[in-house]
Amino acid sequence: MSFQIALSGLAAAQKDLDTTANNIANVNTTGFKESRAEFADVYATSIFSSGRTKVGDGVSTSTVAQQFNQGSLQFTNNSLDLAITGEGFFATTPDLQSQDLTYTRAGAFKLNKDNFIVDNRGNFLQGFNVDPVTGENSSVSLSTSSPIAIPTSAGAPRETNNVFLSMNVDSRALPTAAVPFSPTDRATYNHSTSVTVYDSLGESHILTTYFRKTDTTAPAPSEWETFAVWDDQTAPGEPIQGNNIRFDSSGNFITPPIPEIRLPAAVLNDPLNGYLDNGAQYVNDVVVNFRDASGTRTPTQYASGFDVNNLSQDGTTVGSLTGVDIDSFGRVLATYSNGDSSYLAQVTLVRFANVQGLKQVGNTSWKQSLTSGEPIGGQGNTGTFGSVNASALEQSNVNLTTELVDLISAQRNFQANSRALEVNSTLQQTVLQIR
Repeated sequence: MSFQIALSGLAAAQKDLDTTANNIANVNTTGFKESRAEFADVYATSIFSSGRTKVGDGVSTSTVAQQFNQGSLQFTNNSLDLAITGEGFFATTPDLQSQDLTYTRAGAFKLNKDNFIVDNRGNFLQGFNVDPVTGENSSVSLSTSSPIAIPTSAGAPRETNNVFLSMNVDSRALPTAAVPFSPTDRATYNHSTSVTVYDSLGESHILTTYFRKTDTTAPAPSEWETFAVWDDQTAPGEPIQGNNIRFDSSGNFITPPIPEIRLPAAVLNDPLNGYLDNGAQYVNDVVVNFRDASGTRTPTQYASGFDVNNLSQDGTTVGSLTGVDIDSFGRVLATYSNGDSSYLAQVTLVRFANVQGLKQVGNTSWKQSLTSGEPIGGQGNTGTFGSVNASALEQSNVNLTTELVDLISAQRNFQANSRALEVNSTLQQTVLQIR
């Protein structure tokens, strides 16, 4: 019996040594969680034996339990490196259509050849669908998650429908309306400004707005004529005249109505006018609005030089990807060279009722088991899921100093059990030598 007890002690000490050695080997493994060998004594007796004199039958390894305490963060320059501060896990799948989820804390992600976010083994990072403008998700159910892709372009171009223009015209300017307007004759207008607009194919055009003061003897209201010229073109398409702008004696904009210059889509699309020669077609009119997009800033007429204080338009050309940012909620925001930005997805986070019940599958990954409980999907910064840290990696939670001390302790334990085995062997030999 004593041989078996000593042998069980040797096996337990060996298991402790193996566990400690594995922790030390993974001290620099991203997302690794240290393990701890836990033991229990072996005690067996029958209903007729005396428990007072029973010694015990040795020791057995109860479990090798992983410790999921937080590892420290290492900050990087890669925006796709992710770390979780909390209890959550990232969810990955081996292919695009699979629902075989694997869970990990190792957030060293990158793009594959198809622009999907993957880990080092090519597993696809899962995310929830979100509104591209607000970033709000529609569901946090794991069944609705899908691999996250990063498009390289902003998609189809968007034609310009509105130009927003707010400015100050010089009240000291002399009237120029006595002669016909011509964009090529500087003496026929007082001020001008230009903006780049886009057609349905994303090609850019220069839209220039001209202002000229009318010849009036009345001191107020003061009135200005407006014209729009497309790509500096005057023939065969003529400059398009808009409504006049009127100001009171204080230089304030007189409303209603708010004037505008409307370039009809039918006029722009007509090939005889020569505005478009690339096959593009406008669906809606292009309108130059004399205000900002919110309607709070309108034109003024002060004794000051011509000054444009707001000039914008709502069209875009095709843009290339310039950056990807991920916030603490896990929302993935893409920015493009044409000024567009849109939310692409929200990184899926998963938590379990019993994390120590997860089944290890290697590559610092785990799968659900009977003892772990069902996976619960969620988003960053909610509950115990934790927050997502971009450009950071969670380091191993192994404390090397502690592991070296445990290694010495396990070595001493192994030596002590070896000594007990040696003593038992000596006693057996002594008995055999009795005559």
